[in-house]
Amino acid sequence: MPDRSESERDELRRRMRARRAGLRPEQRSRAGASLAEVLSEWPAFERARHVAGYHAMGGEIDPAPALASGAAAGKHVYLPVLSESGRTLEFALWTEKAPMRKNRFGIPEPQGQPTREPRALDLVLVPLVACDRRGNRLGMGGGFYDATFGYRRERPGSGPVLAGAAHEFQVIDTQPPQPWDVPLDYIVTPSGIIDCR
Repeated sequence: MPDRSESERDELRRRMRARRAGLRPEQRSRAGASLAEVLSEWPAFERARHVAGYHAMGGEIDPAPALASGAAAGKHVYLPVLSESGRTLEFALWTEKAPMRKNRFGIPEPQGQPTREPRALDLVLVPLVACDRRGNRLGMGGGFYDATFGYRRERPGSGPVLAGAAHEFQVIDTQPPQPWDVPLDYIVTPSGIIDCR
């Protein structure tokens, strides 16, 4: 598989982030609602009791409608919180009444809420910049998800299910993986589910 230099990865990040940020508010709202509809019909989401998502930033597809409906259906919903080491993520219980505070990147995190080990989650909706149909993901470059779920490189298929949440245009032909990358199991878009396994 051809290697993609770091400068090429940075250029792809720049282009995709600009395209995401250029989406109009009604496009973002429609995409989030469609994502929620797709997830509501997906057996893996329906079965999951402990689901993690993320707070959408910069035009990321918004999982909030899906997370809110999941919580209303009795699921335990979690959002990522930077660990004390600042290198990995913990997942804190989210409710509509949970106090939130912005982390060093300006991303809101639940404060003072119970956390759950990443391995003990059933399903994680993972933000991304781009990905391919084999589950190779390009993130923002911080490596937090790869570090948090790095144990899966030695034990592929171990939990939780990792599902990248993406606008259709973020699914590209090929995204060569780096040695530290943890592949996605699925990609969820407003038009359906892609099985990457």
